[in-house]
Amino acid sequence: MQDTLTVVLAGGMGSRLSPLTDNRAKPAVPFGGKYRIIDFTLTNCLHSGMRNILVLTQYKSHSLQKHLRDGWSIYNPELGEYITAVPPQMRKGGKWYEGTADAIYHNMWLLSRSSAEYVVVLSGDHIYKMDYAAMLEQHKKTDAELTVACMTVPKEEAAAFGVMAMDANNMVTEFAEKPSSPATLIDDPTQSLVSMGIYIFSMETLQQVLNEDACNEHSSHDFGKDIIPKLIDNQTVYAYEFGRSRGRVAKDKYWRDVGTIDSYYDANMDLLEPVPQMNLYQPDWPIRTYEAQFPPARTVPSATGNEGIFINSMIANGVINSGGSVQHSIVSSNVRINDSATIVDSIIFDDVTVGEGCQLVNCIIDKHVSIPPHTQIGLDKIEDQKRFHVSEKGIVVVPEGYEF
Repeated sequence: MQDTLTVVLAGGMGSRLSPLTDNRAKPAVPFGGKYRIIDFTLTNCLHSGMRNILVLTQYKSHSLQKHLRDGWSIYNPELGEYITAVPPQMRKGGKWYEGTADAIYHNMWLLSRSSAEYVVVLSGDHIYKMDYAAMLEQHKKTDAELTVACMTVPKEEAAAFGVMAMDANNMVTEFAEKPSSPATLIDDPTQSLVSMGIYIFSMETLQQVLNEDACNEHSSHDFGKDIIPKLIDNQTVYAYEFGRSRGRVAKDKYWRDVGTIDSYYDANMDLLEPVPQMNLYQPDWPIRTYEAQFPPARTVPSATGNEGIFINSMIANGVINSGGSVQHSIVSSNVRINDSATIVDSIIFDDVTVGEGCQLVNCIIDKHVSIPPHTQIGLDKIEDQKRFHVSEKGIVVVPEGYEF
């Protein structure tokens, strides 16, 4: 789609995901045993035919840029295809990005150099599968200036989003960013229609509104707070209903904002359901990522004769389970699990060693951690809080490289 430029916003600090974001940007946080969060957005672009992609980075971007280099150097620039990481250029002064709209405004020179007629604006920190081509088709068909992807959520959850209303022709009639009292659907007062932070602009419209917004000293330079409400009054704004409209993966209807430790943990655990809401195994929509060349995972009996056991778990390559027990957990690459260790309801990142007799329950263990034999984590909240971050729901997070 040479007439379309895709911009992925991937510079967010993700402070609510600390300590997982202490040394990496939120889109670079591992997910599902082998992926990074940004892989889902980029995979959607790949399968939707979006092959001109700018990834706007900012906060602690080294891990993210390394992942883009190793896992996503797949497009052919000789055919006009690219995924390009764009760190802050400071072309509009010495400030960091001050909002979602401001991030693109600071890179307006890239838009001006493009011959694209449409701009797809995406976030790099959500978990979902979506056919953007179907949304772009609707945008063109309706001759919209802006199309906003939306979905329904329970009213009690809607205050965390931009809440919308639309008419029978899918034209957006109202938009309120994170309202204290969200509006509900006319035919269902328990549900609200919310923005997913996925936008398609006509290029001329986007350039115009960003220039106008930059001159407004009272603006927060955010799409939801400033840009969309203004366009509703002055332009043609349409809604695209995720999961209802035509698309190759519309049946999934799964979208998660993994902005907190608890929401991140829950989204990972969703993958372990007997029939997961999001199908990672769809043959024509594989999730792409970078994978180191480790041998297959295996179990081996320990010196005491215990057999390694995996029950309802996702296990990446390079894992060796020598007499341990793993239940309802996600284990990433190159993990060693030793004799009589038990791991339950937990997420283990790459390059972790779990010592003999350890007990891990409701944990997230970040990379490069060696857990001493007979260590207990997740069994005593008071003791855990002395050493680690413990979420509202009691998930214990051991940070990257932690030394016991």
